[in-house]
Amino acid sequence: LDALEKGLGNPVRPVVAIVGGAKVSTKIDLLMNLVKKVDALVIGGGMANTFLAARGTDVGKSLCEHDLAGTAKQIMIEAAEAGCAIILPADGVVAKEFKAGAASETVAIDAVPADGMILDVGAKTVQSVSDWIDRAATLVWNGPLGAFEIEPFDRATVAAAKHAAARTKAGKLVSVAGGGDTVAALNHAGVADDFTYVST
Repeated sequence: LDALEKGLGNPVRPVVAIVGGAKVSTKIDLLMNLVKKVDALVIGGGMANTFLAARGTDVGKSLCEHDLAGTAKQIMIEAAEAGCAIILPADGVVAKEFKAGAASETVAIDAVPADGMILDVGAKTVQSVSDWIDRAATLVWNGPLGAFEIEPFDRATVAAAKHAAARTKAGKLVSVAGGGDTVAALNHAGVADDFTYVST
C-alpha cells in the first residue's frame, strides 16, 4: 500500500506508466484509471496493436482485439482530456511465426506486412520509452513490451527494464512494478531487485 501510494496515490511527478501484455480487454479499467493519474502512458505488448488498429494502422496478423477499437478510442480521448500523453510503438519487430529463432525484421509501425506479426517494439520505440523514463520521477509498470518469453522478442522489455533499474539505483526514479508477467520479465532482465518495489 505504501508503494502504491508513492506510485499512484500521491506520487512525485512527472509520473509515467508502462502498460503492456497481450490484451486490452483485461486492462480496460486499469487504463481508464491510469490516464487520469499519470502524465504519460506507454502502451506496449499485444494490447498496443488494438490501439494502433483503432487509429487506422494495419497490424497484419498481429494479436489484436478489433472489437475493442471503440474502447481504445475512448481511452485515447480521455487521455487527451486529462493531459496524459499516450505513447504507442513507432516501430515493431515482425515475424511470420511466433517461435524461437523465427526470422524477424524491424519495420516502421505503418509498414507491417500483411502476413507479419508484431512480436516486440523496435529500437526507435525503445529509445522513446527510455526518454520518457528519463523525464519521469515516478514509474508504474504493468506488463511487458513484447513477447519476452521467446528470444529475440525480449529485447525491448529487457532494455527498458535495465534503463529503469539504472535510474532507480541512481536515486532519480521511484519505480513500482506489478503483475506476474511483469515480475517474470524483470527477473528475466535480472533487475527485479533494483526496482523500488515489485508486487506479484
